[in-house]
Amino acid sequence: MNFEAIAAAQLPELLCAMPKTELHMHIEGSLEPELIFELAKRNHVRLNYASVEELRSAYAFTDLQSFLDIYYAGASVLQQPQDFYDMAWAYFLRAKADNVVHAEIFFDPQSHTERKVSMRTVITGLHEACVDAEKKLGISSSLILCFLRHLSEESAFETLEQAIPFQDLFIGVGLDSSERGHPPEKFERVFKRARQLGLKVVAHAGEEGPPAYIWNALNLLQAERIDHGVQAIHDPALMKRLAEERIPLTVCPLSNLKLCVFPDLAQHNLGVMLEQGVCVMLNSDDPAYFGGYLNENFLQTFTALNLNASHAYQLAANSFEAAFVPQERKQVWRNQLDVCFHHFGA
Repeated sequence: MNFEAIAAAQLPELLCAMPKTELHMHIEGSLEPELIFELAKRNHVRLNYASVEELRSAYAFTDLQSFLDIYYAGASVLQQPQDFYDMAWAYFLRAKADNVVHAEIFFDPQSHTERKVSMRTVITGLHEACVDAEKKLGISSSLILCFLRHLSEESAFETLEQAIPFQDLFIGVGLDSSERGHPPEKFERVFKRARQLGLKVVAHAGEEGPPAYIWNALNLLQAERIDHGVQAIHDPALMKRLAEERIPLTVCPLSNLKLCVFPDLAQHNLGVMLEQGVCVMLNSDDPAYFGGYLNENFLQTFTALNLNASHAYQLAANSFEAAFVPQERKQVWRNQLDVCFHHFGA
């Protein structure tokens, strides 16, 4: 592949056109203010904001917790299966526009079951949108149930047991919410149970937490992917392991910027991780809150870090490699990627 043949001026168009997967996207984090107000009206939920503009202006976060406070408030409008369907369908339409061929979507059932919304309501509404996305948009997808780490181990166990009757509708479990003070080992027994059930395992680690959290997510939870993981850069032995074992990191640059993990996008370590052979890929995390869906993450990150077509190809290929799908499907996507790059002159 002759990446040098692709002119710099072509790069933005290439980034938008190339096929890619998204493996780190919280569906509740795709709730745009307009939809929040629409669902609030539908379900007679009173919001603390007078308008869409006022709500959007509140998206000035200083850290992860300041975001989570608004995030959970926004989720309060989700009450019926149709609400969850509409939220997911809105995301899939944006994913289609960004040439996402496959998405593995996080959902937070505890945010809803604590409000007396049933597990069935949450999962069936999301699943129906996934079915329609493949049928009508050609986007394959899977659901990953995430435990809220600021809640107790007991609550996580209860959530997993509630989800077992619907196990054919989701593929794995993850760990999200407030990282500081809630290390992976807090949930070691829950993840062991999930693995016994045959579920895939991923975990947020090393966003604000130290490299030790990544080690523990790998060693104790036996995570197959690390979500975020940007703090790994401070531990050479960990970086070596990530590169040698091809353990994927689902990195979210605009999220990192919005939550002040990095003071400036130009200081993000994505490029360094790529150069050191780590299987990093780009994702949007909570795009309604963090200023951009997947293509916007690509465009802003490539501009800030002065990345090139070779980096674009590697990031897309990494996103295929990291997906929980059969090798045959990954090869189809790689072929599509090659065709795309050849179209741009590579």
